[in-house]
Amino acid sequence: MTESRSVRLTSESHCDDFPVLSGTIGPDVIDLRTLPQKTGLFSFDPGLGGTATCTSSITYIDGDKGILLHRGYPIEELALNASFTETAYLLLYGELPTTDEYQVFRTNMNTHRLLNEQIRNFFNGFRRDAHPMAILCGTVGALSAFYHDGLDISQPATRDLSARRLIAKVPTIAAWAYKYSIGEPFIYPDEEMSFSENFLHMLFARPGNHYRVNPVLARAMDRILLLHADHEQNASTTTVRLVGSTGANPYACISAGIAALWGPAHGGANEAALNMLQSIGSREGIPAFLEKVKDRNSGVRLMGFGHRVYKNFDPRAKILQATCHEVIEELGLERDPLLDLAMELEKVATEDDYFVSRKLYPNVDFYSGLILKALGIPTSMFTVLFAVARTVGWVSQWKEMIEDPSARINRPRQLYIGQPERKFVPMSERG
Repeated sequence: MTESRSVRLTSESHCDDFPVLSGTIGPDVIDLRTLPQKTGLFSFDPGLGGTATCTSSITYIDGDKGILLHRGYPIEELALNASFTETAYLLLYGELPTTDEYQVFRTNMNTHRLLNEQIRNFFNGFRRDAHPMAILCGTVGALSAFYHDGLDISQPATRDLSARRLIAKVPTIAAWAYKYSIGEPFIYPDEEMSFSENFLHMLFARPGNHYRVNPVLARAMDRILLLHADHEQNASTTTVRLVGSTGANPYACISAGIAALWGPAHGGANEAALNMLQSIGSREGIPAFLEKVKDRNSGVRLMGFGHRVYKNFDPRAKILQATCHEVIEELGLERDPLLDLAMELEKVATEDDYFVSRKLYPNVDFYSGLILKALGIPTSMFTVLFAVARTVGWVSQWKEMIEDPSARINRPRQLYIGQPERKFVPMSERG
């Protein structure tokens, strides 16, 4: 981060210079940290859409050009050439691992998959129809009660231990939440399997039934997880950083991130996109549906299109489109009608001036729901899968924030619009 120039902000009563900071790539930002001291004023930015709340070297997005980089590497190159575990190492440590580094990291991560046996008792306290996200959120937060040696965040080795534990254990909790919801026995993690193979095995294997993980499906799962691993300062990542700024333990921070992800405007979008396709029903229903979308009074939204950041084609969507075809072909199923419907909806919407002029292109959620459905994963688990993937980004962002010497507790200000100071009136005088 460098100071390239200054900009003068003027008002009726003030005229002050503020430095302009430049990152490696991307737009410059005005450093307003001294704004209150210089002017007595605060900035107003609901949703923080025009505010940089931190510096970071992990992920970069250029929404106008459809670019997503992890530590400088294009997401397309990582998705086609790297594994999820390799990408996890990259996000955590800043560089792709050597062969030896990868083997050590993979072996270490695999040994952390197992949960303390007492954690099994947590599941018995939930109703069988509890949403898996509720189970995941609660159980992850409770990990601090079992792994006390990871709570001293002042030590780099301890932070690293907690980060690896979370990445390794969240899939086990997620898979057990699913098994609990359908009344099947828990499947313990297998240290010899890859990250995605082990996750699929814990989801679908049963005692007495030899379950062979299909490598094509494992690769598809790995790609979905990789594409969701991190996405800059989104709502859940900002939540993790905000909670982490208080010095809270990493398990509490990630639990908070899971809670933020649970919101339908954030992590539930792929389920909403799948429900939308099912409601359209057939190709013939597309024109009428899109007319409703264009009618602002209808309340109908085009799910899986557009993005808060991307004003171009979501680069992750292109990869998942091809992956979706691979999964359907490998399963040997008749072509999924929803896939045909999705392809037609994409074609019609991306050729319609209404959506093109608004830069509404398919995003990652448009295809991920179709793939997860083809893999046999119920919609209640869609956001859970998102959390399994995003844990890597959350812990990477958390570690970066803790290790930033300029980091401080987050304390936004507000524009107060309530009553001014007034005198208390006793009840006897209020009538």
